[in-house]
Amino acid sequence: MCSNCSNDENFKILEKYVNALPSKEGALIEVLHKAQGLFGYLPQEVQAFVAEKLNIPVSKVYGVVTFYSYFTIKPRGQYVINVCMGTACFVRGSGDVLEEFQKQLKMKNGETTVDGKFTLGSLRCVGACGLAPVVTINDKVYGHVTVDQVDKILDEYNALEYAK
Repeated sequence: MCSNCSNDENFKILEKYVNALPSKEGALIEVLHKAQGLFGYLPQEVQAFVAEKLNIPVSKVYGVVTFYSYFTIKPRGQYVINVCMGTACFVRGSGDVLEEFQKQLKMKNGETTVDGKFTLGSLRCVGACGLAPVVTINDKVYGHVTVDQVDKILDEYNALEYAK
């Protein structure tokens, strides 16, 4: 476990959360959700902490973290953009939409901007095929997205910074 975990407020909150569980058995995914909510991602020291608190091997924690696409071991940006690449979205142009996001953000799929503002990713299916192509940014869903709308979508989130 990391040496400064006991001094970090997020580790204290996570430990309190784990200790309050009625049963630690089968609680790994629940605890990982809480941990990612606190830290924003699941680096090695967080995974080791969870493993220790649940009395399971770190390899099991790592296996779950890397299996489920919801979890990430890399820091994400303030705004996580996901372009659906499911069949309905793809045949309606989501590949071009993803390419336009990459072009405008000057980064590749899976990367985060240097300023930590945007992370760009893709998903297999959002489950909103009637809105294809679909883009999600955090919890907001954009339907029928075209290449021409990408700059307007990015402007919407860039404007939020100026409104603060």
